[in-house]
Amino acid sequence: MSGTNRSDIKKGLAVSIVLKQDQRSGNLTEGIVKDILTNSPNHPHGIKVRLESGDVGRVKVIND
Repeated sequence: MSGTNRSDIKKGLAVSIVLKQDQRSGNLTEGIVKDILTNSPNHPHGIKVRLESGDVGRVKVIND
């Protein structure tokens, strides 16, 4: 499942995000969603979230 729909993202969910500085390289950072920062119902590049670690980025993969 990709992270482009806000309804698929919930607090406490394990996800992989791409940080702003990693957008060119595509490096993913794994963590647990703390806050959902995107207000629109969907976003083509992924919903922006803040992880419990404090990292902010766009969801690329929802980890089951």
